Amino acid sequence: MMKQKQDTAILVVSFGTSYNDNRKVTIDAIEQAIAEAFPDYPVRRAFTSQMIINKLKKRDGLHIDNEAESLQHAAADGFRKLAVQPTHLMNGTEYHDLLRDVKAHSDLFDAVVMGEPLLTDPEDFEQVAAAMAEDTKALTDEKTAVVLMGHGTGAEANRVYFDLQDELKKQGHHNYFIATVEAVPTLEDILPALKAGGYEKIVLQPLMIVAGDHANNDMASDDEDSWKTILEKEGYEVQCVLRGMGQIPAIRKIFARHAERAVKQL
Repeated sequence: MMKQKQDTAILVVSFGTSYNDNRKVTIDAIEQAIAEAFPDYPVRRAFTSQMIINKLKKRDGLHIDNEAESLQHAAADGFRKLAVQPTHLMNGTEYHDLLRDVKAHSDLFDAVVMGEPLLTDPEDFEQVAAAMAEDTKALTDEKTAVVLMGHGTGAEANRVYFDLQDELKKQGHHNYFIATVEAVPTLEDILPALKAGGYEKIVLQPLMIVAGDHANNDMASDDEDSWKTILEKEGYEVQCVLRGMGQIPAIRKIFARHAERAVKQL
């Protein structure tokens, strides 16, 4: 067991969500997994989406610090060392924005270390691919494809979706396809592969930490432009699984492992 460090804390930073039920089983669960891995270290929370922070405060009376506030409050509370563990999927725009804010407040601490996003090294890709396949295997057969909805980014980090697709194929999961809402590959990009596979049913599940707005609206709604509607018009039976990645124990374990790396550097 670690010796208690009264001057050291772990700050878990998430984009955030206004979907309270899904937050409890994703973001809350990741924070709990990290807290269980470090029972002698206080675990704190911050969100990066000010829009979500404002909505939660107005709607629910729930106050959550943004990243700058959380750093200032940690210093004011006497913490001199801080491990910042993001729940971001990749080393993209949001991660770099967080890194900038952490650096801007680094003089408040004796030491601040940034943890890595979920998909960072080859081991991460192997474990995430295996976790997603294991989580959905009961829903698949030879006539069923699993389509994982990623967010997507204009940043170079968008390559993680292609790398994860390659890893799924490497592990023999040829009926798994990744597409994104706001970048490439798009749903339209993978339609030819779905047709070539002769699939009759599609399982849709978010490749996002939280099953929030994109999962509920862009993926699973009955709107004309939702993925569910588009695929149904293509003749597929569609099953939507509103299950964020944070609900998967193996995914939470990866975040805890990344937090451990950060703590060891303090």
